Amino acid sequence: MASYRRERLEELIKRIVADTLLTEVKDPRIGFVTVIRVKLSRDYSVADVFVSVLGGDKDKKMTIHGLESAKLYIQRIIGKEIRLRITPHLKFHLDTSIEEGVAMVNKIENLSKGKPEREGPDDNGDPADGE
Repeated sequence: MASYRRERLEELIKRIVADTLLTEVKDPRIGFVTVIRVKLSRDYSVADVFVSVLGGDKDKKMTIHGLESAKLYIQRIIGKEIRLRITPHLKFHLDTSIEEGVAMVNKIENLSKGKPEREGPDDNGDPADGE
């Protein structure tokens, strides 16, 4: 039963954070952000917010800094929307799973088109020699 409650709270916090970033936070450092998931600690005191950021490494760093500076404001919004004994402290984390998935799909497409990967040795440890 507690697991179901935690999942509902995680989804609700995810929605509130995403909506707040979209409509209320106007920090120019925050680029195109997608809230991937939220993971609450056992006692609901900490919410790890995993975000994906479109752009290069510089854009990602700037966005994380912007999110950190908006953290208290977003926590306040969460506290107003959700009546909990303790409003969870937000911790933002960069989630690269989408980028890794896109890279994997590109590799698979290249292999299916017959383009060999030239990143290093093949599976048996020998360099790819085309035989």
